[in-house]
Amino acid sequence: MNSQRLSLMKSLMLTHGTDQIIICDPSTIFYLTGKWFSPGERLLVLLVSQTGGDLLINNELFPLTEELGVPVQLYKDTDPYLQILTDHLKGSVIAVDKTWPARFLLPLLGLNQDKTFILGSVIADGARLLKDEAEKDLMRHASSLNDSAMTLLAQRVTVGATETELEQQLLSIYEELGTDGISFSPIIAFGANGADPHHETDESLLKGGDSIIFDIGCKKDSYSSDMTRTYFFQEVSEEGREVYEIVKEANLRAISKVKPGNRFSDVDQAARDYITHKGYGAYFTHRTGHGIGIDVHEPEDVSAINDHVLEPGMIFSIEPGIYLPGKLGVRIEDLVLVTNDGCEVLNEVSKDLTVLGQVD
Repeated sequence: MNSQRLSLMKSLMLTHGTDQIIICDPSTIFYLTGKWFSPGERLLVLLVSQTGGDLLINNELFPLTEELGVPVQLYKDTDPYLQILTDHLKGSVIAVDKTWPARFLLPLLGLNQDKTFILGSVIADGARLLKDEAEKDLMRHASSLNDSAMTLLAQRVTVGATETELEQQLLSIYEELGTDGISFSPIIAFGANGADPHHETDESLLKGGDSIIFDIGCKKDSYSSDMTRTYFFQEVSEEGREVYEIVKEANLRAISKVKPGNRFSDVDQAARDYITHKGYGAYFTHRTGHGIGIDVHEPEDVSAINDHVLEPGMIFSIEPGIYLPGKLGVRIEDLVLVTNDGCEVLNEVSKDLTVLGQVD
């Protein structure tokens, strides 16, 4: 177990008045133990206790070959595994992380009617929100690899390419760069497809004048990257140029608000107000960003309703966009790390308007 991360978790447990927390999210278990588990439909629980007695409960089909620094209790498929867990519940207030299936939680409630169960997301997510130095370096490295992938992918844009062909090129690039694969299904969108922020890559052919959205991310050493760049192919219309420059300025204005003491809503407002002032507010249809780390989407979100204060160690995306139905989409996304006096932008790929495949 990572002692510093475990201490942070227990400090948050004390703050939120809980004696124990049931953790089943494999990402949070990895965060604490450095070990990935894939239990499928079977019960997996890391029970963290305020007064000691931490325990990993795991099916015997997944035996451990290394020491995790926490006692392990194995069970058979035919064992009363929820009763085994109940036998180790000591306190009166038990937190449960947000991903535990109802098929486990509801019977456990019936076995423990004398206890109070609370949602433990604020504890588990809160511990992972502030990245330690090792995590910061891992995030920098993953983002650097993603920068390289974006540069190489842009170089492979050719006349007649399809979105799916470029997706396959990206997968090859990630393999060439030594990544651990994608952190999410990439979004590659040409022209009017880009007006759908979550377009699913298809067989659309690239044609002159199209905008090209590349929203891509890889994983490396269990940490995620995420970045978006928008290019144009062969030429760019006046409308496309105008929209691009507005989104770029919104991205920069939001980044300028990232520093300790400001709120997530301040960052969102900086981008949203500028886009609205320029007349495109109705076409910026999503939050400005999201947390990232082990998982590509983590708390907290960068939105108008999130007034939580920024703290050093937080890493999140800033990705304003404008989406014009039937025409084009533009999104520009960077990851930022909150520092003691501002922020560090983890991506270095140019955000200057770039036209690919220009005819001489």
